[in-house]
Amino acid sequence: MLAISLHTMRRLFGAPGTGMHKRGGGEQRVPGAHLIYRMKAWPQLPQADRTAEVYRMLSVMSSRPVNRQWLLSQTRLQPRQLEELLLHLIAAGSIEVIDPARFAGREPRRSAA
Repeated sequence: MLAISLHTMRRLFGAPGTGMHKRGGGEQRVPGAHLIYRMKAWPQLPQADRTAEVYRMLSVMSSRPVNRQWLLSQTRLQPRQLEELLLHLIAAGSIEVIDPARFAGREPRRSAA
């Protein structure tokens, strides 16, 4: 089961308030630029996505969470290709989507001294 809120899905698919990312010469709207992606399990990839580029990206994701800006800056994937790949990985349950906005306003945890 996909554990992602409707609010997060709206942000992921480009609802108002999503980030902007400069690529090339102009600004391009990047849906869900603030979201963080963490790999939960290695996915079964479609044949078209079985490239060194994608495997390199997944290798990093297997050791640490990354955001969309990092993915776009460290790979040669076009934004549309990345979006399709992320949607496939989310649907397959291979990655977890973390919205850091849900942690905003919380007090930091204090250790008992």
